Amino acid sequence: MTPPNITQSEFKYLKEHLTAKMIQILAEEQGYSLEDAINRVYTSDIYKKLSDRATGLCVQSPRYIMSYL
Repeated sequence: MTPPNITQSEFKYLKEHLTAKMIQILAEEQGYSLEDAINRVYTSDIYKKLSDRATGLCVQSPRYIMSYL
């Protein structure tokens, strides 16, 4: 399910934006410290899938992706 017409630089931007938003949600809404939120996202299996362009997760919402954390 590779998103059509998304360049590598657009993919990188989307991944970084989604990652930052997930960290923000964990820290601000779920009470994680910033360090714990960062670790939670970057060490998760879903982050590995988000980093794989073929999954198409880069076009999903951060809350949808977080449902798999």
